[in-house]
Amino acid sequence: MHPRNMGVIKKPDGLGEAGNPVCGDIMKLYLKIKKQGKKEIIAEVKFETLGCATAIANSSVLTEMIKGREIKDALAISCQDIIKKLGGDVPKIKIHCSFLAQEALKKAVENYHKNTRTLKH
Repeated sequence: MHPRNMGVIKKPDGLGEAGNPVCGDIMKLYLKIKKQGKKEIIAEVKFETLGCATAIANSSVLTEMIKGREIKDALAISCQDIIKKLGGDVPKIKIHCSFLAQEALKKAVENYHKNTRTLKH
């Protein structure tokens, strides 16, 4: 009912998008990464989701789960972890929304690593 971290980060370090052509849900996840020694911390995260309330809820919950965490720890969050954080009673027909959120995160991290490698050369 009260999504958090909605919006856009201008000039994100990583941007990931995932969609489901069957239901039409589209999620975009924006990341700002802060390096602390060898650690890569998700300092800021925002999302834009075009879809149902469950898709928006999954996006919002994921952002709260990953903010302030190391990338490697954020990537270890499973779809079941997201569902559990939502209270565990997500209708079976809506479980794919958790997979979309997880996929958007993976793509945002891949985009961040691609951008980081490109800047080093």
